Amino acid sequence: MAEKGHFVVYIADQRRFVIPLKYLKNNIIRDLFAMAKDEFGLPNGEPITLPCEAVFMEYVVSLIQRHAAKDLENALLMSLATSRCLPTSNLHQEQSNQQSLLCSF
Repeated sequence: MAEKGHFVVYIADQRRFVIPLKYLKNNIIRDLFAMAKDEFGLPNGEPITLPCEAVFMEYVVSLIQRHAAKDLENALLMSLATSRCLPTSNLHQEQSNQQSLLCSF
């Protein structure tokens, strides 16, 4: 159970994240939800699982908390769109490469 004003998601590696509801307005979070729907379908009474790993989600949360520049957010969104075209087995490697690239901004 999440505290008031928050929601819970799980990540592909089974880590649990408690996220403020206001983050649902963020385009990155929305894109992750769309990816989850495409990959896993709609949850049937089960927790929502996002198709990324904890390190990636921690990075996204830190960007949102720091009110990262729109250019950085757009770059991350583009990288998410690119990763949708990759086979699932390559997703982890591609996300690691993207994180390294994004950290250089």
